[in-house]
Amino acid sequence: MSASPPQQAPSGTPRPAPPEHGPDDGAFGWLRALGPRGRRAFGGAFGGYALDSYDYFTLPLTMVALSAYFGLNSGQTGLLTTVTLVVSAVGGALAGVLADRIGRVKALLLTVITYAVFTVACGFAPNYETLLVFRALQGLGFGGEWAVGAILVAEYASSRHRGRTLGAVQSSWAVGWALAVIVYTVIFSVAGDDLAWRVMFWTGALPALLVVWVRRSVRDAPQAAAAREKSAQKGSFAVIFRRDRAGSPGLLRTTLFAVLLSTGVQGGYYTLATWVPTYLKTERDLSVVGTGGYLTFLISGAFIGYLTGGYLTDRLGRRRNIWLFALLSAVCVLAYTNIPSGANTLILILGFPLGFCMSAIFSGFGSYLSELYPTAVRGTGQGFTYNTGRAVGAVFPTTVGFLADSWGVGGALVFGAIGYGLAALALLGLPETRGKELQ
Repeated sequence: MSASPPQQAPSGTPRPAPPEHGPDDGAFGWLRALGPRGRRAFGGAFGGYALDSYDYFTLPLTMVALSAYFGLNSGQTGLLTTVTLVVSAVGGALAGVLADRIGRVKALLLTVITYAVFTVACGFAPNYETLLVFRALQGLGFGGEWAVGAILVAEYASSRHRGRTLGAVQSSWAVGWALAVIVYTVIFSVAGDDLAWRVMFWTGALPALLVVWVRRSVRDAPQAAAAREKSAQKGSFAVIFRRDRAGSPGLLRTTLFAVLLSTGVQGGYYTLATWVPTYLKTERDLSVVGTGGYLTFLISGAFIGYLTGGYLTDRLGRRRNIWLFALLSAVCVLAYTNIPSGANTLILILGFPLGFCMSAIFSGFGSYLSELYPTAVRGTGQGFTYNTGRAVGAVFPTTVGFLADSWGVGGALVFGAIGYGLAALALLGLPETRGKELQ
């Protein structure tokens, strides 16, 4: 007896089979795919990076008040940002080594405690020199948190969803930035500038609450921890600088081009993050509340950009996503800083695409750098390349600070577009890693 023929559509063609949807599909499939332990790791990394962002932005938001209080010029205020970012390279590299040797979670706790303690200390600084030292020490923790947290989550994430998962972690930067702007607006509206900037730094104690939760709830990914423990080369700088050998590819080329990529993206980003609040207040004559309103558009764009970039890095690939947003970020910088006087409404509108593009380019970083290095030196490689790029990229905000006296802050901000050009060039020396399983 023959089987019944399949049902036909009216046109005579077979009906297409309905698409299959697994438990990891849908808008939040990436979150379900992490599992209970992975979701707790995600929460720890998300909170740590959000508060890392909050503590970082206490300086740019209080920069005008600090300059008046200590009698600083633009170069000196720019140096406060630069020293934070330069020392963060040391902190990031050390945190990466620690992540490979003592574990991701323990290293994460150390970075959060460090940046919280020294952010609070900045609020007690009696003079510029002391503030500079405290800000440098804050950079030790600031530099390590993202690299360690990103690796922790990447090792739980599936290759299919890794871009979106790490893009969601990156989006916490916008959350911390928004929280900093809200607190800044409130504090500077009710207190005089000479006290308000100190109070702003004192609120940097918030991460202490996160430390307690992470210590009790978060664990390293078991498979990655086991693979790391078996290796005799874990946490080795020599390995990430090893040249190619006969039958054994090295990581030197990857490390050099990853540093250049990180330098370009972060040089452009920190130029804008550091100087846009000052630009809005000094050259656009906006009040504290007005500046907060304009930054709301920028930060909203940033949050959506992180999430969108995470999705696109899984769809387009790591390299195409970075190329796309390097170009768009450069265009937005040039447009934003060349708006004629009196057209502040246009600045308000353009803040959204500027924040979107300069953040979407970051979304692929967590997955891309994790995939470029093997498990035994993943912390070392990611911590070194990301934070060395951050330190070299710190030259950009300082350059803007010195150029601002002659070019104006708006004119000097154009210098940040050069960084995005460097990022595009760096991709020529790096492979595509989409879909790579972490081993």
